[in-house]
Amino acid sequence: MPSVIFPGPEGRLEGRFSPPPRPRAPVAMILHPHPEGGGTMNDRIVQRLYKTFADRGFATLRFNFRGVGRSQGSFDSGIGELSDAASALDWVQSIHPEAQSTWIAGYSFGALIGMQLLMRRPEVRGFISVAPPANMYDFSFLAPCPASGIFVQGAADTVVQPGAVQKLVDKLRTQKHITIHHDEIPRANHFFENEIDDMMKSVDNYLDFRLSPDCPIK
Repeated sequence: MPSVIFPGPEGRLEGRFSPPPRPRAPVAMILHPHPEGGGTMNDRIVQRLYKTFADRGFATLRFNFRGVGRSQGSFDSGIGELSDAASALDWVQSIHPEAQSTWIAGYSFGALIGMQLLMRRPEVRGFISVAPPANMYDFSFLAPCPASGIFVQGAADTVVQPGAVQKLVDKLRTQKHITIHHDEIPRANHFFENEIDDMMKSVDNYLDFRLSPDCPIK
């Protein structure tokens, strides 16, 4: 799990990178929660998402947004953080240009940035959005959402109301050519304090489905 420093729009960005184990290995990038709420790339959910992609043979990157850890710059209300994510993906692609596909996974604020990045990068084939803040931010930019993926939400989340995520899922499910999965984890709050294993089981089951050679979703 090498520590890496790469150029971002406001100076260097700090990350952890699991290199591709084989030529044409897919890429995964994991995005952390809100910097002003203490979110970093070392968040335990971010680390678990990182590990599951790395264990599956992805070239996997997690990194600190600007102003977090050793990343330069200062918080920019999501606008600069989206630029950071684009630069991070550019960096992975520069050292692993033959990747056959790309996935984005994000938790909370990171899920918002991930979905915005998805709209700008046609190479992204799948997404994992954990507790996306659908009640705090306008997700209407997903028009249309260009890739299939899964939303995982805690049923007892008081930060992001489950109903707001359900509404977003229902809206996206009216679109053709994509398939949206949605799992609600019983008893789980926004931080999945006691249910992180259940949350990861949902993620892993979805990845088993999507990465199977006979998966109907391409």
